[in-house]
Amino acid sequence: MPILTADLARVAVVVAGEALVDEFHDRQVAGGAPFNLARSLAALLGGDRVLLLTRVGAGDAGARAVLASLARFGMGLAGVQQDASRPTGRVTVSETEGGHSFHIHAPAAWDFIEPAPALLTALHARFFCFGTLALRGERSRLSILEQARTVRALGGLVYLDLNLRRGTDTPELAALSLAGADWLKVNDEELDRLLGWFGAPAGPAPDPLGPAAALGDAVRGLMQRFGLQRLILTRGAAGYAAFDAEGGLLAEGAGVAVPRLADTVGAGDGFSAMLMAATLSGLPPDRALALANGYAAALCGQRGPIPDDDAFFLPWRQRLGQGACA
Repeated sequence: MPILTADLARVAVVVAGEALVDEFHDRQVAGGAPFNLARSLAALLGGDRVLLLTRVGAGDAGARAVLASLARFGMGLAGVQQDASRPTGRVTVSETEGGHSFHIHAPAAWDFIEPAPALLTALHARFFCFGTLALRGERSRLSILEQARTVRALGGLVYLDLNLRRGTDTPELAALSLAGADWLKVNDEELDRLLGWFGAPAGPAPDPLGPAAALGDAVRGLMQRFGLQRLILTRGAAGYAAFDAEGGLLAEGAGVAVPRLADTVGAGDGFSAMLMAATLSGLPPDRALALANGYAAALCGQRGPIPDDDAFFLPWRQRLGQGACA
């Protein structure tokens, strides 16, 4: 059932972008970075706290998989558009010892997301989240950036999980995305590329995997150029760091060992989800970041972007003070 208008006041996070089917060598699962992020948020905070803005095919197998996963996490359909002429998106995931790569098929319904200003003005969302991949198509790009401006005008924060992928990894699209964001989350490779595109202080560019304090000048320049309030850097086994608007180091932490690595698909999405969930739960930045780091590491021990067993989420909800509430 769609979320009723009367219930929209419960929505704390709006996530916009692709919902699709990830095709692994042995199975197919609902995926897409925004959808992974939205489902983790729903599992941690409750499905009525999260609204997904996306577009899927009208009744194809991929759409059925997406809708079934939405139902599993108690999420409504108010932001899910159906496209009668274009299929639900597909991504072929190739796994290697060094990680994973993606082949993103086109055309896809999520390239044609329509704006929903009337829906958004009924909300009082604290966060609006998007990434660059869904901006590859002009229709979705215009809609998502317009919707980000709407939520910001209503007092919300725009959270950009950059998530560079082949085909959308251009400085022009990155600049457009950064200009519309308040908080930016990047991994070490993405930060290195941003500093290469948009300039670093004179001298050798700092190593994103080096001491976090040494990144201050470079981060400050990037943040001031685009008016960012916060930059969150994930560094895999090297941990994480977060910076304020002046490039000051807010917090940092070491990586968390993963006893049995299954894959890293969805770990970055999970980090963002837990960071926002912890922030919404009132945790200070250092504790919110540490919890996000642990949650992302735990996801690396699970197959695919979202655990199949709902019991996985229980201890994390408890750490947020949510108890057993779904």
